[in-house]
Amino acid sequence: MPEHEHDITLTVNGQRYRGRAEARKTLADFLREDCHLTGTHLGCEHGVCGACTVLLDGEAVRSCLLFAVQADGAELTTVEGFAAADGTLSTVQEAFRQAHGLQCGFCTPGFVVTVHAFLQENPSPTDDEIREALSGNLCRCTGYQGIINAVRIAAAAGAAGAAASTTR
Repeated sequence: MPEHEHDITLTVNGQRYRGRAEARKTLADFLREDCHLTGTHLGCEHGVCGACTVLLDGEAVRSCLLFAVQADGAELTTVEGFAAADGTLSTVQEAFRQAHGLQCGFCTPGFVVTVHAFLQENPSPTDDEIREALSGNLCRCTGYQGIINAVRIAAAAGAAGAAASTTR
């Protein structure tokens, strides 16, 4: 094994992944290339847009800003981990569908992960709290109103409890 590669083991959406990663390989690239989980999108690759947001041990993080080796031993949830095994959408995903909280869909995975984490911390947010929570994610298509409405719908439907039960 070359010196610059490291063995890593991650639990992603309840499934264990073992692999080798160069020290400079980002977590986002490891998820996409090695785990074949392409729901995590790369936008700015500077941590600004939020498209690459995943849960790392339950906390929302920008996977483009972390090296895969930093996540060794961690439990990750990507957007793929929120739907039920039969494909039933999570409460948050369904709320995005209902509220038309997406257009091109590129930013949507990052928003969905962010909203799941946010509603775990704050299950009954005000509109100002919703806007603040979403401020780290960028969308160039929607104008955000559908996304804000989706968060309202998900909160009203009790997404915080549903998120905990659908994450694998």
